[in-house]
Amino acid sequence: MDVNQAKQEHLLALKGNLFAQLMREDPSTIKGAETLMLGEMLTLPQNFGNIFLGETFSSYISVHNDSNQVVKDILVKADLQTSSQRLNLSASNSAVAELKPECCIDDVIHHEVKEIGTHILVCAVSYTSQFGEKLYFRKFFKFQVLKPLDVKTKFYNAETDEVFLEAQIQNITTSPMFMEKVSLEPSMMYNVTELNSVASGDEGESTFGKMSYLQPMDTRQYLYCLKPKPEYAEKAGVIKGVTVIGKLDIVWKTNLGERGRLQTSQLQRMAPGYGDIRLSLEVIPDTVNLEEPFDIVCKITNCSERTMDLVMEMCNMRSIHWCGISGRQLGKLTPGASLSLPLTVFSSEQGLQSISGLRLTDTFLKRTYEYDDIAQVCVVCPFMSNEC
Repeated sequence: MDVNQAKQEHLLALKGNLFAQLMREDPSTIKGAETLMLGEMLTLPQNFGNIFLGETFSSYISVHNDSNQVVKDILVKADLQTSSQRLNLSASNSAVAELKPECCIDDVIHHEVKEIGTHILVCAVSYTSQFGEKLYFRKFFKFQVLKPLDVKTKFYNAETDEVFLEAQIQNITTSPMFMEKVSLEPSMMYNVTELNSVASGDEGESTFGKMSYLQPMDTRQYLYCLKPKPEYAEKAGVIKGVTVIGKLDIVWKTNLGERGRLQTSQLQRMAPGYGDIRLSLEVIPDTVNLEEPFDIVCKITNCSERTMDLVMEMCNMRSIHWCGISGRQLGKLTPGASLSLPLTVFSSEQGLQSISGLRLTDTFLKRTYEYDDIAQVCVVCPFMSNEC
């Protein structure tokens, strides 16, 4: 018996130590709560407290007949007064026929909070006494709706038509948050790729780890890549000026498992201006050998509202040399149209070299467009010798 009792005591101590360790590692637990064997997840709020934008406000309303008389025609009405509107939250607007002594009428109301600032819950009760007297009273409950997150966005335009969106999300509450979902809903012009996970086996693993907690005042950065859909990418004149990218959809949970959700307004960015003609590279190698010709493919797009008759000149630079005939007639290019042009070039110097020296001339207006530093390529020596 003594041996079995010692084993049981050792097992209980082991379980207690494991529980205390889990409590200390839980980011949502109050410091020192492991000594009380109670975590913040199990602690009920002590007051009405604050509600955060995007959460669902829920309230239990109970009307109790404290008298010794039967009352009739009881109508319970619950309104929520905000700074801009008054909302009726009552599930039913019909009166209850009678309410006996020591009985009650119960109702549960829900409302998704969409405004910040002061909110007042107004509970109004009207009834008729047994003597036919109509009576009425109201109760007011005031609470604040606060902003839970601070969201900042930055746009980065790539050499191609891709757009990178960086979203910085900061927890400005006083409690940890579990970030359930942060996604980007693109506009009809774009397809989106999330860049917030790394390949790990068959499934991607979040760059933020398995425990997606955001501590108070901490900031997390999310990255997305947007690429125009083919039907829009082919029409260069469509994607210019201010364009709608999409909106962020953020879902989180607080300490007691209460879910909140926010959607940003439509995110907009100013598309880069390309002038009358846009020249971009569709194909270019990353690394090439010294003094060996390599092929590139240029894409020329007419971004103006007039037809152009183009001539291309290739000017040799200090390290970049073009192969082929300069002064080629490219023909007429209508507004919004584009053409792909294969070219050959080689470099006479090692290192990171810029592709430069292309000139396009519109023979209609006698206007020349110069293109330098179009892209960069790494030039290496294929043989380790003194000649390199």
